[in-house]
Amino acid sequence: MTTKITSIQAKEIMGARWPALEVIVTTDTGARGRSTPEAGVSTGIYEAAFVLDGGERFRGMGLRQAVKNVEEIAPHLIGMPVSQQREIDEIMIRLDGTPNKARLGANTIVGVSLAVCDAGANAAGLPLYQYIGGVNASTFPMPIFGICLSGRYRDPGNTRWLKPSYEIIPHGAGGFEQAIEMADTMQREFTRLVIERYGMGVFRRHSLANSYHSFWMIGATRDDREILDLMTQAIENTHGADKIGIYYDAAAGCYYEEDIDKYVGIYSEGERSRDEMVAFYQEIVANYPIVSIEDPLHEEDMEGHAIITETTGIEIVGDDLFTTNIERVKMGVEIGAANSMVLKITQVGTVTEALDAAEYCLNHGYNVHPCGSRGDRATIADYAIGLRAGQVRAYNQRRMMALEEELGAAAIWPGKALFKGHKQA
Repeated sequence: MTTKITSIQAKEIMGARWPALEVIVTTDTGARGRSTPEAGVSTGIYEAAFVLDGGERFRGMGLRQAVKNVEEIAPHLIGMPVSQQREIDEIMIRLDGTPNKARLGANTIVGVSLAVCDAGANAAGLPLYQYIGGVNASTFPMPIFGICLSGRYRDPGNTRWLKPSYEIIPHGAGGFEQAIEMADTMQREFTRLVIERYGMGVFRRHSLANSYHSFWMIGATRDDREILDLMTQAIENTHGADKIGIYYDAAAGCYYEEDIDKYVGIYSEGERSRDEMVAFYQEIVANYPIVSIEDPLHEEDMEGHAIITETTGIEIVGDDLFTTNIERVKMGVEIGAANSMVLKITQVGTVTEALDAAEYCLNHGYNVHPCGSRGDRATIADYAIGLRAGQVRAYNQRRMMALEEELGAAAIWPGKALFKGHKQA
């Protein structure tokens, strides 16, 4: 019996940072799917376009128009088999009719696409990860935990972003629950060291469970190597660099000023050329237990990313660089720019486009780095397992624990080998 879509509903809800679009797809068997996409903080220029209301309400981030656009899409999909994900996504792309989903909005289209995928899994009676990846989907993603945000040595007047963000991955844990315990121990030691060095009141603290950015170091540091020093000391004082590595999102494009071709105020005061940025990365990778760096340069500099990938020998991740777009990934693979892609389905706008980009990465020796910072934290771990990605960021902890219990002895923990210089095939 074919399970068909009977309704598609949407409304504006409050997300983790600002309004999110909730989309619910219901089928004739009662199977339902839900998604909650929301806008990002650091966004690449090659991302598909969101439809936002503008104006004063919610600082322009309202989604009333996006709700109306879902209502426009719905009649074109009612009655379709929920399992026909690719055809459903293609219908929405054609209905939008723009190169970057600007008319209906990538948030509108992806909201429906994600909810259809979720409903399809429920209709099939399968966990979402198995619906995506099949019976062999058992590689458990190593979780990444946020520790702090940078000192921020330049203020361009745009307070939407605070980068770089410094994080850890307990690759030596062997399982999720142990990883949580290790991260908590390291974070408590880091807290002690921060207070010892800078005193109270110089940071904003969040809980490990509720945020992947635990400290804001604004105004405390003069150089981000102070942060790396304290993180490394906390790692060595607890579990050691053979068990915990540093991952961080540079989001360097936030600091790039095109008119002077320099990075201004990143890592410390002053300006840096590309060559100076490359030298900085070589230095810190040699001196700190860094296993992965995201967006070390701005998104137009494919050649520079290739140089950093080759000379550091670690995982270099493209977020703004690739925007989960297969055409951008192909450009990167051709010259060896980065060796891992952030998977944010909201960046490209449909499940099938995102999975196509991920498959291309995996087939060419690149890692895939799923991240749920765009509102899909409840399901991002399922996508990570389905794609055998081996790592995940900005996830729902309860879902991770449930998945670990469900997989049981079948769960495969990738370990540090995941980060050993994935080169293109």
